Amino acid sequence: MKKGLTAMLSFFLLAVAACSDEETAGNPAEPEPVKTEEVKMVETSSDEPAEEAEEDIAEETIGEPLYGMNPNTFSLEPIVDADPQVVLLTIDDAPDKRALDMAKTLKGLNAPAIFFVNGHFIDTEEKRAVLKEIHDLGFVIGNHTQTHANLKKLSEEEQRQEILSVSDTVEEIVGERPKFFRAPFGANTEFSKKIAEEDGMLVMNWSYGYDFEKEYMTREKIAHIMVNTELLRNGSNLLMHDREWTADALEEIVLGLREKGYTLVDPLTIKGVEQRGKEEDGGK
Repeated sequence: MKKGLTAMLSFFLLAVAACSDEETAGNPAEPEPVKTEEVKMVETSSDEPAEEAEEDIAEETIGEPLYGMNPNTFSLEPIVDADPQVVLLTIDDAPDKRALDMAKTLKGLNAPAIFFVNGHFIDTEEKRAVLKEIHDLGFVIGNHTQTHANLKKLSEEEQRQEILSVSDTVEEIVGERPKFFRAPFGANTEFSKKIAEEDGMLVMNWSYGYDFEKEYMTREKIAHIMVNTELLRNGSNLLMHDREWTADALEEIVLGLREKGYTLVDPLTIKGVEQRGKEEDGGK
């Protein structure tokens, strides 16, 4: 009798164990708490909250280099598989008369550009506010010297003052230093290039421009030549100025370039600028 009860009890225990194994196989156990905590530590390796860490990652993806600037022609050349049929828009002598109007026109057309600033145009609160608004609209600010002097006629100390004083003022107004430098008349010196580069700026001239020539000081003339010149080609670096006729023609110029198949380059995708941005963020 005892042997029969023992056998029945053993059979019952084996059956229970088998059912338990089947439930475990069909419904895997949740990861152990320790492993879950380890994954969270990897995902938030920074001391910052998770949301802030994601924002930093997004910022680092902005301005990935797509184009290099030819140091001899100052035209843009694609890196890897970037679109070769592009042009860069630049506007000098801002903010003189119509720079804000030009920025608003470009913003409405989703057209990026660099606004190169002269220091003597931002020496009043009104003009400082204009520059701040241009920057807040999303446009890159460049350095075009304090007084628009020919740097080749100045001493090294005078050149230093012409360049760095503008960068200092721009930083006070918009919260960051310019990322590009353009010498008036394209008259760079070895010393001015050195100062600009040490201050984190990419030295830039241009491919072509016409609005400073008397023949093209009308809306119709400047709009036509900027789009139809034989100098227009892939990577062209277009020079324009804060002028009445150029401001009036700006929309026509942008639309004309696009009709010819050109895309307008975001200045922050030019090689050499993205590293400057990372340095300002503390090397993140």
